[in-house]
Amino acid sequence: MSYIGNELASFALATTWRSYWSKAVRPYLGRTVLEVGAGIGSATWSLKGEHQERWIALEPDSGLAGQLQQDARRRNVSNLEVVCGTLDDLPEHERFDSTLYIDVIEHIRDDSAEIEKAAKRLKPGGFLIVLVPAHQFLFSEFDAAIGHYRRYDRAALRNLRPKSCEEVFVRYLDSVGLLASLGNRMLLHSGAPSSAQIRFWDRNMVPVSRVLDPLLGHAVGKSLLAVWRRTAPEGSQEQGKGLHAPPPKVIGA
Repeated sequence: MSYIGNELASFALATTWRSYWSKAVRPYLGRTVLEVGAGIGSATWSLKGEHQERWIALEPDSGLAGQLQQDARRRNVSNLEVVCGTLDDLPEHERFDSTLYIDVIEHIRDDSAEIEKAAKRLKPGGFLIVLVPAHQFLFSEFDAAIGHYRRYDRAALRNLRPKSCEEVFVRYLDSVGLLASLGNRMLLHSGAPSSAQIRFWDRNMVPVSRVLDPLLGHAVGKSLLAVWRRTAPEGSQEQGKGLHAPPPKVIGA
């Protein structure tokens, strides 16, 4: 499977933005983490910490998976496993403390089915973490060009909550970026953002959003972040599964 977008390298420049949402995500990362749609590893390297015993970076594009594997070798990282494939390519009973979808589910046609499958991969008490672009009225030719099926509002994202999970929070991020996107949509009508535009947004707008978003109660923003917690009952058959499952096939292993 090949990824049709070409924006990953450009948005890798957005270090302030990654620092912002990463701070909100990091408390929900357990010792075993599954990252779905890892791409070139921008989120991987922003989030991965020393306390993770095992981090599986799942990426269906073989070229991107290979690039991430090479980067892991260059960094001499031992507890990162790069797997080329989808959820269906992992061992059936594998379970994780945390599962991540960072700017991924908007690329998946049947997002509801994907999220339900992801929830089944969580240990009881584990966290499902999803970051998506917000507001369908902002959907543009650029979204279509990089393989987005949709954007989300808070209600739409809440409707994706898996049956086995409870909501921790669903909040908007980047209120200033939303204003910029609206201006671009209504006035400039530009296509893909340039590297200069991404740097300007990241260095000048995101820092202001970090201050404004909490003051606004995270009620507006250009992106949406959801955290759900798996609530399988004590003693259910889900408990304990996957603790001794065989590892998946790892790129370069």
